[in-house]
Amino acid sequence: MTKTLVVLIGPTGVGKTELSLRLAEKFNTSIVSSDSRQLYADLKIGTAAPTPEQLKRIPHHFIGTLKLTDYYSAAQYEIEALALLESLFTEKDVVILTGGSMMYVDAICKGIDDIPTVDSDTRELMLSRYENEGLENLSNELKLLDPEYYKIVDIKNPKRVIHALEICYMTGKTYTSFRIREKKQRPFRILKIGLMRDREELYNRINQRVDIMMEEGLLEEAKSVYPYRQLNALNTVGYKELFNYLDGQWTLSFAIDKIKQNSRIYSRKQMTWFKRDEEIRWFHPQQEAEIVAYLSNAMQ
Repeated sequence: MTKTLVVLIGPTGVGKTELSLRLAEKFNTSIVSSDSRQLYADLKIGTAAPTPEQLKRIPHHFIGTLKLTDYYSAAQYEIEALALLESLFTEKDVVILTGGSMMYVDAICKGIDDIPTVDSDTRELMLSRYENEGLENLSNELKLLDPEYYKIVDIKNPKRVIHALEICYMTGKTYTSFRIREKKQRPFRILKIGLMRDREELYNRINQRVDIMMEEGLLEEAKSVYPYRQLNALNTVGYKELFNYLDGQWTLSFAIDKIKQNSRIYSRKQMTWFKRDEEIRWFHPQQEAEIVAYLSNAMQ
């Protein structure tokens, strides 16, 4: 039987976690997370990481393995996840990959361009400049050094802008010059399942999930990581809004409303990204029987 990676994707709040567990039970296999924030052990509630009970049901990988101060990238994830899959496929014919981090999904399915690893001196220099000069100045500098990438990058995303500048400074070349965008071949078959709901249904689920997170202790979790708020791992919906509350800038009710709003905005960004991929077969999460039938037929 051809080794098969089932990629279960979809916007935040759509219902990937529970369905991934049932599919893993159906195919007697493990789950590999492609969520860039669930990697951090201190961010359990705000990232909707699998619960201890769910982790007991099915073996999971790349959940809670990092400290907040650990540097990690999609390129590192590609290397480590592919090595893990090679090991898992010695025992399993099917493995489930699930998560909402689009770049991590692409790292496995398509591959990351061979961009040089940024040295610690350059990283610290650019982080210092970001803290002292602000994002707008760095964005303007990127426009001068790599105008082609500037046209397509989200200039409000400090991680993207800073990383491109790091490469420019370290190599003397544009970041664009390293972006080959060639799809890499994998030694396993990839079947992509996309989950989608009507917008109103999805938004209601997102709003309810935020309320549940608050009941489960998201504010206390945000307080516990507040001293590390400058780290990129915490430039994340759920935490940055509560940091504004802890700073006294917002009321708690306003911060909660902003978490819901920004989660809805993020879900739209995810869907825009995923809809460009014609390999994804779309289902409603309740169409479990149809999903299993589709996978079983595709794997014959």
